[in-house]
Amino acid sequence: MDNLSSGRLDNVGKIPTYGDNSTLVSGDCKNPRDVKKALKGVRKVFHFAANPEVRHERCNPSTCFKENVYATHILLEELRRSDVEVIVFASSSTVYGEARIVPTPEDYAPLEPISIYGASKLASEGLVSAYCHTYGKQAVILRLANIIGPKNRHGVISDFLAQIKKTPQKLRILGDGHQSKSYLYIEDCISAIIKVSATPRKTVNVFNIGSEDQIDVIRIARIIAEEACLDPLDLEFVKGADGGRGWNGDVRSMLLDVNKLKSEGWRPNHSSEQAVRLTVRSELQKSKDPRIASEVPLQ
Repeated sequence: MDNLSSGRLDNVGKIPTYGDNSTLVSGDCKNPRDVKKALKGVRKVFHFAANPEVRHERCNPSTCFKENVYATHILLEELRRSDVEVIVFASSSTVYGEARIVPTPEDYAPLEPISIYGASKLASEGLVSAYCHTYGKQAVILRLANIIGPKNRHGVISDFLAQIKKTPQKLRILGDGHQSKSYLYIEDCISAIIKVSATPRKTVNVFNIGSEDQIDVIRIARIIAEEACLDPLDLEFVKGADGGRGWNGDVRSMLLDVNKLKSEGWRPNHSSEQAVRLTVRSELQKSKDPRIASEVPLQ
């Protein structure tokens, strides 16, 4: 189910269907009637609906609450009255805030998000856990790193690519550019989700999903320069928030401990740098940009 506020029909049209079991329902998670209709005859729900923006100027607290927390509440209210047995919820690495332990394991505490987005995801985790324990359901909570790939439409890569269309030889970077985070390619993310959501073992099952390494913003800018044959590329650093962050709520360093996920038999096929390069390459190819340096190896 999708209200298509940010999704597109052509994305769904390119997903392989499975007989008569694939149906797109037009609706909104904040509307109980839409949710009730979508849950009819369903045993497992994948709840990925949310406003994904972390930067506060793009997602104010009210929007974040309505689209993330309130929508989750409405879904859970209908879910408890339905035949659904399992809910798979897309949470976020932002629930950890600025963790003192990196890589950060699932049992890290205290959880102190520093963004409104992270707070909304942590609140939703709490609701999912409480409803499952109270009403006899099961949950798989996925704490996702930065998931990237074709059709990526928000985040640093999307921002940088939009910039070079306007000013090809110059990139503006918020903060000092040393913000370092984990990036996971979409195919690796999907394989992880399928692996951990197949047979939940407990009432609430929490998994980190990410790559095993980090990459900083400056390196991402350099990869874009290599792929688009922009040499030299002038980097302009714009003052962000304290400590070199891009904005208030921006976590300086994020790397998830994925040992629990690996114990389920999963391994990422791409590093953070490979994921970034593949994403940039796919977006440049889609735009038919003649400057693509496709001979650059993925390493």
